[in-house]
Amino acid sequence: MANTINLNRKNTYITIWLYLSLFLVFLLIFIGGLTRLTESGLSITSWELFSGILPPLNEKQWQNYFSLYKQIPQYKEINLGMSMAEFKYIFWWEYIHRLLARLAALAFVLPFIYFLVKKFFSFKQIVLYSIISLLFFFQGFLGWYMVKSGLVTNTDVSHFRLSAHLLGGQIILALIFYSILFRNVNKIYLNFYSYLVLSFLIIVFFQIVIGAFVSGLDAAKLYQTWPLMNGYFVPEDVFIKEFLNSESYSSASHVQFLHRVVAYFTAFIFVFIFYLLLKNKIVNSKYLLIVLFAITFQILLGIFVLISGYKIYLASLHQLGSIFLVFSIIYLFYQVSISQK
Repeated sequence: MANTINLNRKNTYITIWLYLSLFLVFLLIFIGGLTRLTESGLSITSWELFSGILPPLNEKQWQNYFSLYKQIPQYKEINLGMSMAEFKYIFWWEYIHRLLARLAALAFVLPFIYFLVKKFFSFKQIVLYSIISLLFFFQGFLGWYMVKSGLVTNTDVSHFRLSAHLLGGQIILALIFYSILFRNVNKIYLNFYSYLVLSFLIIVFFQIVIGAFVSGLDAAKLYQTWPLMNGYFVPEDVFIKEFLNSESYSSASHVQFLHRVVAYFTAFIFVFIFYLLLKNKIVNSKYLLIVLFAITFQILLGIFVLISGYKIYLASLHQLGSIFLVFSIIYLFYQVSISQK
């Protein structure tokens, strides 16, 4: 009886830990997206790995942060003459994002160490949670590496580094969600259909990377029409052969066109997967319909972001939609992998 109580208590602790971590990383990605959309990411110009936990507490500290911001190109070329009130607005977004990042990392890593000492985990779980812990630390470094790219010569962060940072956050979130689903699964049946769903997830991650390019280059402010781009499927300033050149991925026109095309391709591929899994009765159709709904919702949100003139709340919802889509695919993978068909 005592062993049963202890086992139930252990499972409860681990469940709370995983769901809390999932929520915090979800919130972190959400706030990070708003930090980017409000162009607040460069308001704090130093890493402050161990300092910076407390915000400025007096006018002298505020002036110090503001004076450091005034030295970077974003202020000189875009925000020259910005008031202290305007600076505080962008500062708070970045500060909250950094504080939440610390909290999310500690909320995952410290309980993991405690549970590890208590021998709560199997070997496979130790490996998975160790990888997630390392990814949290790497994300912190990557976040600073991203910010650093906008402090010397550029008025904004590198969209390549931005995409890497976003992808890292999405992968951490996906791995935590995966661990929640599979924690009590004794047998996984990996087959052709499992790998097919995983391949589809990789395509979606690629689309998320391209979406980060769009965000980083403010490409959604260009060609705010749909289904054509100012009357053309392929606009006049986009040349398909240039996609073989890395410079095209720094072109707002090329990146927006690619994001649209990959969205269509993603939808088409899933229709094929939907048909294949349904025809062979691999999983219940409701799990396929969830993914189909998530894809449709994402495409519609992307269209609304464009035709609305790039409203921030729609762009933020579009990013959150990508999380819902990733979750739905992982859940489909879970259903396929526990099926013996």
